Amino acid sequence: MNAVQTRSAERALSGGTWLIVCGAMLYSILTVTPLMAEHTSPEWAWTAPILPLVVDAAVVIVVKLDDVLARLGGDGGRWPLVLRWMTGLMTLALNTADSALKKDLVGVAVHSVAPLLLIVTAETSLAYRRAIAAALAAQDAERKAEREKAAQAARERQEQARAEAREEREHAEQLAREQREHEARLAREQAEREERRHREEREARERAEAAEREARERREREREQNEHAARERERQARERAEAERRERAAAVERERREREERAERERAELLNRGPAEEKLPEDEARQIVAAAFKAAVSVRQAAELCGWSVGWVSTRYAEHRDPDSGRRADLAIAAQ
Repeated sequence: MNAVQTRSAERALSGGTWLIVCGAMLYSILTVTPLMAEHTSPEWAWTAPILPLVVDAAVVIVVKLDDVLARLGGDGGRWPLVLRWMTGLMTLALNTADSALKKDLVGVAVHSVAPLLLIVTAETSLAYRRAIAAALAAQDAERKAEREKAAQAARERQEQARAEAREEREHAEQLAREQREHEARLAREQAEREERRHREEREARERAEAAEREARERREREREQNEHAARERERQARERAEAERRERAAAVERERREREERAERERAELLNRGPAEEKLPEDEARQIVAAAFKAAVSVRQAAELCGWSVGWVSTRYAEHRDPDSGRRADLAIAAQ
């Protein structure tokens, strides 16, 4: 497989992976948002999409960094594996929670398709990328070995040629040493010049190779520095987001405690008024009955506080315990 085919395969793998990730993210947000809205206070229902977005953002980080590490031939250790499976299982749990609570096995199976596909795709794409990186490294090593073999063969041919030239010169010198001393001296000088030229060429090649190694090492250091800076920026961004989330949670908790304290004071004021001298208005009586119900006051004491009958107060208590049964009791009283 040539470089063009390899790049095409990598693009197909990357595109398919991101298509599945984006589809699973969209499906997860649409599935989990109603569940979060049901388990969130009405005034904070608009925050329902935040949790699936946070989980899916972690999935995107894992897929992207695994892609980079696979291209570099690195290994992030056990924590990326933990994060991949943790985010995948979180997505699976959030998508199937609503159906599981309703004991809808078909719904659980349907809503588990996208999370399971996301988990398996993340693991499979990582394995494919590592395999492609290993194959590319093997191809590079093979091409390098072929180049070194060709260079060795060329050096052997040069050495053989020089050896043959020396043998020819020695044979010529043996035939006419005395008659051709001048030519022999010229031949030796020519041989020395050639040797010097070869040595200079070899030194120049060595210097060029050393310069290329230094440049390659410098580029590698720069790339590592850039990657470290990018990881540091991402870590700082995550820390800022976590600090903001904790501040928002603390504000929500303070507001909830204030509402509960205010409601408790209002109930105490209603219950400390003492028995009513006459029948109170219905709205005021309902408030007193609601406060008495939350404070676990008996029906008779609540009737004394509001001035209404025990039967009417019992009906209101039933409404607080079960709204449907309270309405049925009102209809029965009205029919009588």
